[in-house]
Amino acid sequence: MSTIAQQGAAEHRMPRHHFLNAAYSIKSWLLTMDHKRVGLLYLFSITFFFLIGGTFASLIRLELATPEADLMEADQYNVAFSMHGIVMIFFFLIPSIPAVFGNFIMPLMIGAKDVAFPKLNLMSWYLFIFGGTFGVLTTLLGGVDTGWTFYTPFSSTYSNSNVILAGMAAFIAGFSSILTGLNFMVTIHKMRAPGITWFKMPLFVWGMYATSLIMVLGTPVIAITLALMMVERGLHIGIFDPALGGDPVLFQHLFWFYSHPAVYIMILPGMGVISEVIAAFSRKRIFGYEFIAMSSVSIAVLGFFVWGHHLFVSGQSIYAGMVFSFITMLVAVPSAIKVFNWMATIYRGSVSYDAPMLYALGFIGLFSIGGLTGVFLAIMGLDIHMHDTYFVVAHFHYVMVGGAVTAFMAALHFWWPKISGRMYPEGWSRLAAFLIFAGFNMTFFPQFIVGYLGMPRRYHVYPEEWQLLNIMSSAGATVLAVAFIVPVIYLLWSLKNGKIAGPNPWRATGLEWILSSPPPEHNFPTTPIVEEEPYDYGEVIENPVHVEEEEKAHEHA
Repeated sequence: MSTIAQQGAAEHRMPRHHFLNAAYSIKSWLLTMDHKRVGLLYLFSITFFFLIGGTFASLIRLELATPEADLMEADQYNVAFSMHGIVMIFFFLIPSIPAVFGNFIMPLMIGAKDVAFPKLNLMSWYLFIFGGTFGVLTTLLGGVDTGWTFYTPFSSTYSNSNVILAGMAAFIAGFSSILTGLNFMVTIHKMRAPGITWFKMPLFVWGMYATSLIMVLGTPVIAITLALMMVERGLHIGIFDPALGGDPVLFQHLFWFYSHPAVYIMILPGMGVISEVIAAFSRKRIFGYEFIAMSSVSIAVLGFFVWGHHLFVSGQSIYAGMVFSFITMLVAVPSAIKVFNWMATIYRGSVSYDAPMLYALGFIGLFSIGGLTGVFLAIMGLDIHMHDTYFVVAHFHYVMVGGAVTAFMAALHFWWPKISGRMYPEGWSRLAAFLIFAGFNMTFFPQFIVGYLGMPRRYHVYPEEWQLLNIMSSAGATVLAVAFIVPVIYLLWSLKNGKIAGPNPWRATGLEWILSSPPPEHNFPTTPIVEEEPYDYGEVIENPVHVEEEEKAHEHA
């Protein structure tokens, strides 16, 4: 039976039995083997860590609103920006889309009843919570002041903060990523429904597969690096500290060998989300499907060969720097392929500007700025001038917040009806999307300017001539904070008061949309057989969100 036919046959009502009410108790959730519930456990967890990381971000922007140290002293400021980075990167950005929507949606997309290893999946969440507990304990005990990069020998010898505790937090969370990536790879290889060949997989699944490769191959490197740092700090064995016979640049090589590919752990799943959203709200088959799929794998592979562009000022050979500079510009090509293909998909499509599409369009603009400024930093001459300035901070946030967080919001709004069975208020969701876009640009675009003018990052005092740009940035951060609170309010409101979504409120293609909303406990009663091509929208449907209401009105008339 074709996907579209099943969509038409599905009833537009809340199912009586679904995964949320199958066994409703705390024990049933904490011991669940259902990939959908594990995805929601991750959603609750990363929301908590987002609030912690956002609190530290607010303290940073409050301090930087004036040139003098009015709110925090230097040591306190070091703790604030270090904990902001550690919490946001290791406990929000890295697990956000892979752990939440990779768990919830990916098995549904390929017609599987669960992930390959359900017990391992639950164990991954417990490891994440265990690592997060160490992170929270680090915060309660005064934090860590090394920056999120844990650079040696400061972290391994000289810092007086809770370095080992913070290192353990990231170390344990890394095992959660490894197990999740392994689980997803096996699931994608072995549990696809009949008819879903490699080039019939949704592009979100391609993004998750490429991400899983990086998780499995790259995360052990950062785990070993942090372990060596903690060994040097605890046992005073010379590994990175020159005073003990170690090499601090070795730490940078090991750290960035993982941490630059880790950027793609955060962004590749988001690119998969954007492909799904743009196809659904343009009512067109994604342009250049094969090229987008292969570009995801290309990014994952090339990402392991560009770590040296973080070491241009470390004494690295100028010839090695030239090679890393060239490869860094080369890795921009597959990202550009995605952006051009997304724009070609939108061209002459029947575009519906609902909240997921607004976030997707925001992603394209913000990620493009982040990617292009990354090319600036890949050029050795420019990087030497802008290294360790707020230009780097702005570039990083345009990729991570403008890219990964915006894509996360697109995914949350796109699949919220499938997760909850309810629709959210469209007006409020569009307002939130606009506020996030405006607040983000107001926060971080001035940082490009002040960084190019020479303001160093990680400083809590600065010359008065830079205050206006910093005030703009702090005001934008306030708008951004409010903008993130608004979706929390209306999504929670929708759980009880939102309109019933039905199986497929967006009239999208894909196996997840033939199931009831919320989905049944065991997903598919029988294994589906897929015959059509992915994103086979056929005839263009105007304003797909409101089609069903219009049909009912016509029947009533």
